[in-house]
Amino acid sequence: MAKLSSLKGKTLFITGSSRGIGLAIGKEAAKDGANVVIIAKTTEPHPKLEGTIFTAAEEIEAAGGKALPIAVDVRDEDAVKAAVEKAVETFGGIDILVNNASTVQLTNTEQTTLKRWDLMQNINLRGTFICTQACLPYLKKSDNPHIMTISPPLNMDAKWFKDCLAYSVSKYGMSMCVLGMSAEFKPQGIAVNALWPKSTIATAAIQNLLGGDEMMRRSRTTDIVAEAAAAIFKRDSKTCTGNFFIDEDVMREEGVTDFTKYAIDPEAELAPDLYMPGF
Repeated sequence: MAKLSSLKGKTLFITGSSRGIGLAIGKEAAKDGANVVIIAKTTEPHPKLEGTIFTAAEEIEAAGGKALPIAVDVRDEDAVKAAVEKAVETFGGIDILVNNASTVQLTNTEQTTLKRWDLMQNINLRGTFICTQACLPYLKKSDNPHIMTISPPLNMDAKWFKDCLAYSVSKYGMSMCVLGMSAEFKPQGIAVNALWPKSTIATAAIQNLLGGDEMMRRSRTTDIVAEAAAAIFKRDSKTCTGNFFIDEDVMREEGVTDFTKYAIDPEAELAPDLYMPGF
């Protein structure tokens, strides 16, 4: 099929979409008139984290889309299945799944509690598998189905594991799902791709956990990831699959040459994201 010109009428099921990258992808799709199912746990305001599923829904609808906020813990298989059924009942199907929900703690083996190990594996990896499995019957019925996972290119260099083993195992596990599922679902015409930012992205995780104001200043806005995601969703699912996309590369393919518009501070040196050269 030819490249889609719009995501109008498409239904996106986005995990971790009450804020940050997940919300930004939803808002970008909403500009075309897409339906966005907001999947996240936050229903009440948090002192350090902006946004709830309800404020996200308001932003989606203000951008031009239709929103369905559902409070879901992606570790809970029954809750995910119920959310998928509600999404299908509301919008008639699911065209795009975005596995974005993640938790992060960059600690070494000695510093990582088993509780935190389990949390990262269960949200990041188990959640990706559960959501994909639950959405699969409906993705098969879409005319241009996409699964996108926010995870890094596979690289088995020990440098990415030695300082934050638990987190890296969980994120590379998500990427291994992309590798396997892209081949598994190709006969059904379902695209499965990964997307990862070249630079750090100005989100609550960067502000509160990974570097504060200085790292925020050296980051890009969520817009670059969101625009890259939307561009990928418009590509033919039968041929655009099995890729480990980097946001900047996608936008260059889309004709963007000036990336200062994405910078929090155009004068600051960009900080490369984890798993990227230069980190």
